[in-house]
Amino acid sequence: MDTKDIQNLIDFIAQSGLDEVSIETNELKLNVKRYGQTPVASAQPVAQPAPQPPAPAAQSAVSTPTPTAPAPKADTSNLLTIKSPMIGTFYRSAGPDSDSFVEIGDEVKPGKTVCIIEAMKLFNEIESEVAGRIVKVLVENATPVEYDQPLFLVEPI
Repeated sequence: MDTKDIQNLIDFIAQSGLDEVSIETNELKLNVKRYGQTPVASAQPVAQPAPQPPAPAAQSAVSTPTPTAPAPKADTSNLLTIKSPMIGTFYRSAGPDSDSFVEIGDEVKPGKTVCIIEAMKLFNEIESEVAGRIVKVLVENATPVEYDQPLFLVEPI
């Protein structure tokens, strides 16, 4: 199981109602548990291969969604998107006690730092490549992001 598979599993758990998942193969034992809103993964190499009994097919209950009136969609056709250039953890500020790099309504220009993405214990400043005004932050602070995932919506000036 490679890093991308593990990240996809964490994303799946974050979006599902599951609180815990354990996977064990001959090479790896992976436990992912959700504490509050953030899933935490721990992976341990398995020294001795353990025989794997065939897993029964998982069954899920499907509930019928209650019909609701659709929310009016905002016109986003004229907005620009700042996307993640890498996989990692998204941070809006340099530290827990620091102000966010940008807030909704702030103007950005190419080269202005808008966030930090931590990847492999390195903190990478992400700079805007567009000029405009931040109209929406699409990612929660301290959450995992994927490559090319939209982070901010920007109204061009």
